[in-house]
Amino acid sequence: MTNDPRLTALAASLPATVPFVGPEAQERAHGTPFAARLGANENGFGPSPAAISAMTQAASEAWMYADPESHDLREAIAAHHGIDPKHIMVGEGIDTLLGLVVRLFVGLGDSVVTSAGAYPTFNYHVTGFGGNLHTVPYTGDFEDPERLIEKATNVAAKLIYIANPDNPMGSCHAAKTIKHMINKVPTGTLLVLDEAYIELAPADAVPDIDPNDPRVIRMRTFSKGYGMAGARVGYAIGHPDIINAFNKVRNHFGMSRIGQAGALAALSDQVWMTSMREKIADSRAALGTTALDNGLIPLESATNFVTIDCGRDGDFAKAILSALIARNIFVRMPFVAPQNRCIRVSCGPATDMLAFARALPDALRTAEAAFPA
Repeated sequence: MTNDPRLTALAASLPATVPFVGPEAQERAHGTPFAARLGANENGFGPSPAAISAMTQAASEAWMYADPESHDLREAIAAHHGIDPKHIMVGEGIDTLLGLVVRLFVGLGDSVVTSAGAYPTFNYHVTGFGGNLHTVPYTGDFEDPERLIEKATNVAAKLIYIANPDNPMGSCHAAKTIKHMINKVPTGTLLVLDEAYIELAPADAVPDIDPNDPRVIRMRTFSKGYGMAGARVGYAIGHPDIINAFNKVRNHFGMSRIGQAGALAALSDQVWMTSMREKIADSRAALGTTALDNGLIPLESATNFVTIDCGRDGDFAKAILSALIARNIFVRMPFVAPQNRCIRVSCGPATDMLAFARALPDALRTAEAAFPA
C-alpha cells in the first residue's frame, strides 16, 4: 500500500529508502557470497578477546533486559575520558544517537547544515523529521569547517554536522581546526561532531573539548577501532542538559546486555586497541601499495579504510566498483561529485587485502574497456 491515508503527510511524502544497501542484500542479489567484505568500514580484525569472552558469558543472561541506564558502561566511559558520567549517553550506535539528536532539535522546516556527500544516514534522519537540509561542498577532499559555519549562520541552522575523521574520504582536520570551528558556532546552533574513527586518527586530530560546552555534542562508537559493529554500541559526550534530554525520547531498553558487556570489556583492553591501530596501519599501507601498483592514487587516511582516487569521473569509478563486486569483492564509493571519482576500501586481514589486490587489475581492465580513455 503505497498511499496509505493513515500515514502522516510527512511520512507519505518520503521515499522508502535505505542509506546503505547491506552486503547481505547484495550477496542475495548476486547469488554468491563475497570473498572479501571491504565496503562497510567494519573492522575485519574483530573485537578484543576480552570483549568476545564477556559477550559469550553475557549471552547466557540474554533472557534479561539490559540496564536501561547503561550505568556500568557510562561510568567506565566517563573514567576513560576523565569526565563525569553526566556527560555520557550510551545508545545503539551513532546512527541511533544521530536520529535522537535530530528528533530533539529539529522541527518541521528547521534548517540543518552538512557537507554534500557526507554521511548519508544523518541526512536520512533530518529528512525523516522534516528538517530542511542545506549542504556545502568539500574543499580538496576535506569537509570545510568555515563554509559550514558560514552556511549555518546564513540559514539559522539548528544543527551542523561534521565528521572528523571524515567518511567517505578518510581525511582529517587538526584538533585546533575543530576547536576554532566550535568557537564560531552561531548562537542557537548545535555542532554535531561525529568522531566514529577518532581512535584511529593521529593524536593531533583529537581536540580537548570541555564537556560542559553547550555548543557541541560528540559522537563515539565501538564499531570501528573496537571492532564491534554488530553489537551496536555508541555514545555521546556533551553538556549535561543535552545528555539528559535524550531521556525524553530514547529507547530506554534499546541496548542489549551482550553489547554492554562487550563494550565494557573492550574499553578496558587498551593493549588490544594499540595492536589494532598497528594492524590497521599495516592494512592501509597494503591498500595504498595495491592502488599505486595499478596506477591509482590512495588518499591519506586517518580511518580504517582507504579512499582510492581512480583518476577519472564517477562513471569510471562506478565501473571499477561494479567489476569488483562481480569478482566477489565488496567495496563502496562516495555518492557525490567530485568525490565519486573514488572507491572506498575497508582495511582487513591479509587474506582480504590479497583478495582485493588480485581482483583489482581485472576490474580495472573491465572498467577501461567500458570507458576507454
